[in-house]
Amino acid sequence: MSQFARCTTSKYKFGAHISTAGGISKSVTNAFNVGCNSFAMFLKSPRRWVSPDFSQEEIDQFKKNCKELGYNALTDVLPHGQYFINLANPEKEKAEKSYASFLDDLQRCEQLGIGLYNFHPGSSLKADHEEQLRQLATYINKAHGQTKFVKVVLENMAGTGSLVGSDLKDLHKVIELIEDKTRIGVCVDTCHAFAAGYDISTESAFDAFWADFDHTVGFKYLSAIHLNDSKAPLAANRDLHEKLGEGFLGLEVFRLVAKAEFLRGIPIILETPQPKDEGYGDEIKLLEWLENYVSAEHEQEFQTKCESLQETGAKSRSEQLAKFDKKTAKKTAKKPTKAPAKRARSSVDGDITKQLGSKKVKPAVE
Repeated sequence: MSQFARCTTSKYKFGAHISTAGGISKSVTNAFNVGCNSFAMFLKSPRRWVSPDFSQEEIDQFKKNCKELGYNALTDVLPHGQYFINLANPEKEKAEKSYASFLDDLQRCEQLGIGLYNFHPGSSLKADHEEQLRQLATYINKAHGQTKFVKVVLENMAGTGSLVGSDLKDLHKVIELIEDKTRIGVCVDTCHAFAAGYDISTESAFDAFWADFDHTVGFKYLSAIHLNDSKAPLAANRDLHEKLGEGFLGLEVFRLVAKAEFLRGIPIILETPQPKDEGYGDEIKLLEWLENYVSAEHEQEFQTKCESLQETGAKSRSEQLAKFDKKTAKKTAKKPTKAPAKRARSSVDGDITKQLGSKKVKPAVE
C-alpha cells in the first residue's frame, strides 16, 4: 500500500506530471499511489514525432483504472503535448508536421475519454508575430473540426519576443480567433509567469496578476495550473522549474494558491524536478497542509518550513542570480543608452526575504 493516501477532503485537485512507464494505463495507478487528485502525462514519447498507436487493451485498462480509482478523465487528467510542436512556425512543412503530431495527440485524448489537452503554443521565430498567431488559431480551429470534444489548453511561457504566450495578450489574441470558444482554455504555469516578468511572489502581487489575467484573458478560460517554483530570478526569461519553496518564488505563493477559492475544481499540476514520482507525494501533502493552514496556529511552523526550503535551494539560486546579473550587465554594456531589454511587470519588491509574510490570502477575483 502507498504511503501517500489520496485526500478525499481537499477542495483542490492537487496532482503531478506522472510517468507512463509500462503503458498509458499505468499513469492512473502511478498518480493514485502518490496521492494525486488530478494528473498529467505524455501521451507518447516526447522525444519522437511518431509513436505506436494505443492498443484497445490499453485504452480499456486506462478507462477501467480511472473508474476504479475515482478519476474523471474529462476533468481530472491534463496530458502534455510534445515540446517540439510549433503550430506558429512560419515554415509550412514544419508547421504541418507539428499539426500532424498535435492532431494525433487530440485523437489519443478522445480514445481515452480525456477532456483536456495542454501544450506550449510555440514561436513565431523571425516571422510577423501577429500573422503567426493567426496561423496558430487556424490550426486549432482545424483540429476542432477533426475531433469531437477535447478542449485545447494553451500554456503561458517564460520567454520573450517570438515565443507565443510570454505576454498574456498573446493568449487573448489567439482565443479571440477561435471559433468554438467552449473548446479553448489556458493553463497558467507559475514558474513561466514569474520568469516572464509577472511577479506573483507576494499577496499583493499575486492578486494583481490574477486581476490582470481576468482583464486580459478572462477567468472563464482558466482551465489548469502548472505549479512550479523558479530556479531563475524574476524576469530572467528562463524556463527553469524548481521544487516548491526552494526557488525565487518561495513558499508564500503556494500558500496563496492553496487558499485561492477561484482555483478550486481545476487540475493543479506539479512539474517540479523530482527524480521519482514519490517526490510529488511529499509536495502534494505540503500543499494539503497549506490548504488547512491557519495563521495563528501554524505561523511558526510555516516560517520554519520557508527557511528550511530556502536554505536547501540557496546554492542553486545564487548560481542562477550570478548568471542573470552577468547577462544583464552584458546587455547594458552593449546598449548603454537604452533601458534593459526586460523589466519586471510589477513594481513589487521580489526580494525573497520579504516574501515570508503571514497574511492570509483573500480570493483575488471572484
